[in-house]
Amino acid sequence: MSTTTRQAATAARKDQIIRAAIALLAERGYQATTFEAICDKAGLSSKRLITYHFSSKDELFAAVADQIVTDAEAHMQPALGAATDARELLAALIRANVAFIAGHLEQMRALQQIILNGGRAWDRHHLESLNRLAGLFDNGQRTGAFRPCNSQIMAAALRASLDSTYGLLSAGLGTQRCASELVELFDRATRPA
Repeated sequence: MSTTTRQAATAARKDQIIRAAIALLAERGYQATTFEAICDKAGLSSKRLITYHFSSKDELFAAVADQIVTDAEAHMQPALGAATDARELLAALIRANVAFIAGHLEQMRALQQIILNGGRAWDRHHLESLNRLAGLFDNGQRTGAFRPCNSQIMAAALRASLDSTYGLLSAGLGTQRCASELVELFDRATRPA
């Protein structure tokens, strides 16, 4: 087997394990997502196939969080790249986040299970998101697109608002309505006097 083929097989196996873990976290919850259950879900013959790639549940759940972030970034990038100024970027970011959450409820439920059960896998991603959002608010203030405000508080408020949409969207609230309300809220909150 060539190195390239071996690397592709390794990546495919890791993806298979991560996808099975996401499904189990969403279906059965944190406690029931054991290596044995993942083996069954993924159709693996032994949990050694998991421990070869992930030495612990924490390491696997960190990979789950990484995968969800990677998927979200890929989903949102076209909308964010099309924005031409800070106000458009803020609206695009809100709409793209809400659309990703609405279209990936299983992944959001899995992530929620990790966060609620003390998993530290999300902490780094959450902090990076807050910093990027604060940078958006700082840039908007520098260009005059946003009123003077504390960018860290605005970033925390926006992140919390976006994260809380999971429950609303999973209960049936329309994606467009949810996104439009948040866009309007943060447009008003940042509008220069």
